[in-house]
Amino acid sequence: MNAENLSREEAFQREVQANLRRNYAAHLAHGLLGQTGMRLVNAPTFVPPYVFSLAGSEWAVGLARALQYLGMFASPIVGATLIEHRRRVLPVGFFAGGMMRVMILGMALGGLLLPDPGPLIAVWVFLGLFGVFLGIQGVVFNFLVSKVIPVASRGRLMGLRNALSGVTATAVALFAGDVLIEGDVLGNGYAATFLLAFALTTVGLLMLLFVREPETPRVREPAGVRERLGDLPSLLRSDRSFTRYFCARALAVMGRMAVPLYAIYAAGRMPLGGAEYGQLTGAFVFAQSVGNLGWGAAADRRGFRSVFLASLALWMAAAIALVHTATYPMLLCVFSGLGLGLGGFQMSAQNLVLEFGTREQLPLRIAVANSASELVAALGALAGGALAMAIGQAPVIWIAVACQAVAFVLVAVGVEDPRRR
Repeated sequence: MNAENLSREEAFQREVQANLRRNYAAHLAHGLLGQTGMRLVNAPTFVPPYVFSLAGSEWAVGLARALQYLGMFASPIVGATLIEHRRRVLPVGFFAGGMMRVMILGMALGGLLLPDPGPLIAVWVFLGLFGVFLGIQGVVFNFLVSKVIPVASRGRLMGLRNALSGVTATAVALFAGDVLIEGDVLGNGYAATFLLAFALTTVGLLMLLFVREPETPRVREPAGVRERLGDLPSLLRSDRSFTRYFCARALAVMGRMAVPLYAIYAAGRMPLGGAEYGQLTGAFVFAQSVGNLGWGAAADRRGFRSVFLASLALWMAAAIALVHTATYPMLLCVFSGLGLGLGGFQMSAQNLVLEFGTREQLPLRIAVANSASELVAALGALAGGALAMAIGQAPVIWIAVACQAVAFVLVAVGVEDPRRR
């Protein structure tokens, strides 16, 4: 590193430290409201039962999530090319985040205003577009966090951020289930829930106005998607540990093929209504979020690799328990375990990638890891819906667990902790 670059890096680090408390607080506020609404859309207890009520088909449920995951697969490389040459990336984050919220509003209005089969088509279309902008925002947001939050403070921030949003999301989920869905508010309680999610996430996005983003000292030259795709083989060959993580994360995400079926499978074993779906969502989101306090603290002490392994093991155990659950109180415990395991896995998978390689290559590393994961998730969601119709829901859960077990072994044996390299 020459003297000029060294001077820029030192100035960058000084600015990060000077604005750390402000940026920490802004990310907490963004998570409190923004993630609350997102959890209502991404939880396995609102969108899947809504689509199932509209179509009466597991395949339709799988297609809805597959379209979201396909959008999330197609766009991260675009996100990387949009920001890797910019010294400030927050404006791109506002654009992608704003468009995500427009898609949630589209799902709500489609359910409230369109005649059948319009609400179902609206969910498919807007959930797919939601995935496109979510894929871009995932790259931008993760890169932004890597810039303004030092690695030693990142785990606790993510844990606290998810915990605060989880407490709020739990209360909102209970309200949505008991009042909006059970009472069929506005003639479509699910659409009313998405309208509430739009309002919360919009306020949350505005909290990022308080972030002070320093200019990145060194950036890459602008390049198109095709050129960056050509860089992937050398990127994967240059770091075997990252490549194994990349493959393991994609395999573990195959476990998401069963996530849309969790609530539907439970409803086939015992009667569930709007109130019960709200309670299950509350248990899932509360455990997912508050548990991240522990996962975040563990990550700061032992690294995100350890959290990846522990949370993946818990997710598998809870999925196995779901197959054998026959009572509602036990079902609440199982959904808590699913939320705790899935929350830890998502946090560790997204943050572990930030610790490989250099800052200049980071947008591309985030993009390729996210794209591969979401492609597998999309294919898995389609396969999961088709397999559920052909062989039943329980075998799909077992197939998902098997994929996760292979991923666990691959990380445990083949991926060294990047903090110790």
